[in-house]
Amino acid sequence: MADSMTEESDYYPGKDDLDWGYQEVGKEPKEGVEWGLLFPDANGEYQSPINLNSREARYDPSLLDVGLTPNYVVCRDCEVINDGHTARIILRSKSVVTGGPLPRDHEYELHEVRFHWGKENQRGSEHTVNFKAFPMELHLIHWNTTLFNSVEEALAKKNGVLIIALFVQIGKEHLGLKAITEVLQDLQYKGKTKIIPCFNPNTLLPDPLLRDYWIYEGSLTTPPCSENVTWILYRYPLTISQLQIEEFRRLRSHLKGAELPEGNDGMLGDNFRPTQPLSDRTVRAAFQ
Repeated sequence: MADSMTEESDYYPGKDDLDWGYQEVGKEPKEGVEWGLLFPDANGEYQSPINLNSREARYDPSLLDVGLTPNYVVCRDCEVINDGHTARIILRSKSVVTGGPLPRDHEYELHEVRFHWGKENQRGSEHTVNFKAFPMELHLIHWNTTLFNSVEEALAKKNGVLIIALFVQIGKEHLGLKAITEVLQDLQYKGKTKIIPCFNPNTLLPDPLLRDYWIYEGSLTTPPCSENVTWILYRYPLTISQLQIEEFRRLRSHLKGAELPEGNDGMLGDNFRPTQPLSDRTVRAAFQ
């Protein structure tokens, strides 16, 4: 795989110096939160995330003609990163997904996993379902290796990027994510990275029999907010423990020793973008 997305490039090489952040919950937007000023794509009509209205989603039985087939393999020497905005797992394995609503015979390779969470359990997910938020949402970010040579090349291109999203609820411990939550204490500050010997992305998918999902066309939910992203959102959430989500909430959004602006506790969380207008898009559902 073209290993072109480095730890610092995030999605947009050369734009590291453009500082962006998230609006604090319950407060007026602060200077610098207006992404559209720095990243014009953020002003587009087909932005993500959105609210999924289950009554308005259109049931499309053709989505079940060909099953969505993830063929993920265990990743050795995965890199886990605190980039100051989120926790990321960079995968080095040839994990792919095909079928379902994707173009026929096209392969999408899993490049990384990102997490979005709230500082409290009643918020945190980027997408909402009937205006209900989950405490966390994770994104499996794929790019089309049939058409493109790198993630950067695939961005903002038709059929270039696929993001499979899963909502996360609080309950029993998630054994597959234990490999990640156990090392988060070593990644407390921005810029910290850790290589973990083994991670199985299959554990992030619901039971293969739970084929219910929504699909729509949107954008990246972080700058540069490029559009032409295909979103597949599973209806059934994953479950992690309260202790596991607390490990994410201990991460910090700043470099070790950095001076923080007044009123900023430096804790990483509430790193979700508000929902965006649906405009004239249709959300399709693989279930009734």
